[in-house]
Amino acid sequence: MNNNLAPTFKKLFGSYWVLWYKKSNIYSVVDTDFKTILYQYFDCASLDDFKTKIASVSPNLDYYTIAQNLQAYLEQCNAEYSLDKHLESINIDSKCSITKTYSINGKVLQINFSSDTVQKTIHPSIAHLETNYLSSPDVIFDLFLDNDNLCLLKNKALIKTVPKRDYHKIQGKFAMELFCFIYNNKEEDWLGTFHGCTIADGENAILFIGESGKGKSTLSALLTAQDFELVADDVSPMLASDSCIYHNPSAISIKKGAFNLLKPLINDFDLFPEVIFNKAKGIIKYVPCKKPLKDKYPCKAIIMVNYTKNAETKLDLASIKEALETLVPESWLSPNPDHAEYFLDWLSKTPIYKLTYSNTESVTEEISKCFKQLREQ
Repeated sequence: MNNNLAPTFKKLFGSYWVLWYKKSNIYSVVDTDFKTILYQYFDCASLDDFKTKIASVSPNLDYYTIAQNLQAYLEQCNAEYSLDKHLESINIDSKCSITKTYSINGKVLQINFSSDTVQKTIHPSIAHLETNYLSSPDVIFDLFLDNDNLCLLKNKALIKTVPKRDYHKIQGKFAMELFCFIYNNKEEDWLGTFHGCTIADGENAILFIGESGKGKSTLSALLTAQDFELVADDVSPMLASDSCIYHNPSAISIKKGAFNLLKPLINDFDLFPEVIFNKAKGIIKYVPCKKPLKDKYPCKAIIMVNYTKNAETKLDLASIKEALETLVPESWLSPNPDHAEYFLDWLSKTPIYKLTYSNTESVTEEISKCFKQLREQ
């Protein structure tokens, strides 16, 4: 059989195997039975050999259908990792009429936007960093629409273009450029940028993950009101060299459903403007948080967050399958094989929990206990 389609790395997590495919940068979670039959498939020189091996397990199994399904699975897992293409086809001379300047960690960046709507893609989350600095910026970005494509330029060079409906990919690319700019790194230095919020207690960090609307940002805002530190909201960058999550200076995004809950806890909450960009997300306020004491913290746990009205607060262990199915689809993970191997090693040492909550007092207590356990380890 074609061993060229075999995963580059495999690692056992309890009753599940995580397989990583270099060609596609895909992480696949399978049970032990599937992994066993997959490697039996690789060990066979021909379909007849596979038929014999399957018959030795159970003569009633349809070896041909199994082989077809395995081959289809492997072809899907080995689809070429997609990179930006056809960047040269974009008209980079589009005019941007709105200019904003921002100061971050003593560095200055300028962003030119083509319209108010395009500006809402990036500006609201970093509006608190805006400055009237008049000297030449350290870097200049342009963001504009060209034939229904959102285009991002860095120092007049096109670095990303996507259909406007995929605006979140532009946000992700800009976030990566921002982290590289702030911390003097290159994109290839990062292990990943996780779709999740990160909270620290001054020593360690916990990464909160979950689908949009599950309460990650709301919980993070609650915890910052209880003197925890917000390291990152929405996009949490981890550097490959130290497995630390670095501070993302963007403001925390609060959906309208949490306004009444957070208003008594956040000073001047009513003064923050309401923003509508995506109708599905509704009205949002971007609330800046105090900068954490450190620029980076080691991430020692992952918590899958699920706000459920009137639910009892529960923090239970979760499986790697649940975690990766939540974490991977909306995160960027480095395609570098060394980084993929390091990521799997880090995951194997990192406890993963699932949190159900509705009561703010009890959930704060539960997270405090979790941090205490991490300090004692």
